[in-house]
Amino acid sequence: MARGNNRTINVKIPTAKVIKALETKLAQIKADYAKQDENEAKYQKQMDTWRKQVTKFAVANISKAENLRTNYRSWNNNLNVDFDLKVDEKDFPVEPQREFEVMNQHVYNDMKEEIENAIRILKMTDEETVSTSTYNSIARYL
Repeated sequence: MARGNNRTINVKIPTAKVIKALETKLAQIKADYAKQDENEAKYQKQMDTWRKQVTKFAVANISKAENLRTNYRSWNNNLNVDFDLKVDEKDFPVEPQREFEVMNQHVYNDMKEEIENAIRILKMTDEETVSTSTYNSIARYL
């Protein structure tokens, strides 16, 4: 049963710890973004290999094909063949997954700017702790 009232947590977090955590996160975001092209190239290479494995699997099992559909385009001498195969997952190649987050340029710039601004503001304060409301506004980056 869900509770209808919202309870807030009121804690004070040391400003130095928050600044350190934000600086660490900023460094991680910069490093991840710098490696993004390299990671995407590796992923695309894995996808190309997987597509070749799927093609090899489909050709080897074409005798088991169901619901065969063809479409011949005479204007460019192109034949499209489409069919369904029932596969056993243990025999079918495993599709590679992205093990990194793809970040667009504008998202990267926005996150970087917000984190840098938060660090600058926190470094200017004389307060030894950060209030919960301040922490909540930057928590998504930590």
